[in-house]
Amino acid sequence: MIWTPGAVRTARRIAAAAAMGGGGITALGAATYGLLLAEALVARRIVGRPHGMEGPPSDGVYGAFAGEPIRMVMLGDSTSVGLGAAEPGETPGVLIAHGLAVIAERPVRLTVAGKSGAASAQLGDQVDEALKARPEIAVIFVGANDITTQTPPAQAVRHLQKAVRRLREAGAEVVVGTCPDLGTVRPIAQPLRWVTRRWSRQLAAAQTVAVVEAGGRTVAFADLLGPEFDTNPTELFSLDRYHPSAQGYLQVAYAVLPSVCSALELWPDSRIQRTESIYLAAAKAVEEPGAEVSATRVAGRATGTYGRWVTMLRRRPGAQPDDA
Repeated sequence: MIWTPGAVRTARRIAAAAAMGGGGITALGAATYGLLLAEALVARRIVGRPHGMEGPPSDGVYGAFAGEPIRMVMLGDSTSVGLGAAEPGETPGVLIAHGLAVIAERPVRLTVAGKSGAASAQLGDQVDEALKARPEIAVIFVGANDITTQTPPAQAVRHLQKAVRRLREAGAEVVVGTCPDLGTVRPIAQPLRWVTRRWSRQLAAAQTVAVVEAGGRTVAFADLLGPEFDTNPTELFSLDRYHPSAQGYLQVAYAVLPSVCSALELWPDSRIQRTESIYLAAAKAVEEPGAEVSATRVAGRATGTYGRWVTMLRRRPGAQPDDA
């Protein structure tokens, strides 16, 4: 497909509208808002909290290798702590740490600063805690609670961008898993499912722009946790039908691990990549399973006619280290 300047402008408007709060709850009528709020309350009662509010404790050193451990931190919401997993080894942080240790042939010291229920506004406190570990790599999963609490996208994105900048200024590489597709959560009825799917993808596009501008890179969760979870809800969702199961977190970890390794210069870039405008890449990434977006230069320049230049890598969902 050939992307024309008109298509680039359209993609820019999509990402910019999300960043400015376009397409939010206020664009819907008062009656529609009331309906959605009622459905959200019903969905929460159906989902419940069978796992409580804490993920399995997973701070520690992973990987039976010699040498100084790579310092890794996890920040964000309940998915960052692995809520829904039965044991530490099933959480995304531990899965990523084990994979990173194998690739680097060094142990990995994992610190989990994420909190169940956290939205982007809570990232500031988490960064305070994470910086005590002097991280070399930080992984952030956030966005779902910004949707469920109707946080304006512009506000959510500002908090995320500030967190990424603070981590980068402290010397850490940053990988952000963007907002997942909440339209796949079965207890949420229509029209709430349709609306949350739309909001999720708009927020994910805005997050991509903000994170790359702040010096981090993103991995698109929307499609990875969309059709995959929609097709296999009993296998990839946990008991609450909202959080991932052990198999679901394995999918998440395999999607993020290559980007973590690339950020630390341990992983060769995929051959399936494109260099394009940040706005176009942000709009396209939410449709690409596991797509990574990071800043690059073209002819020595960081920006072009249509904004910052980025590289968009397309990696096969679920790819493991030997076949990515």
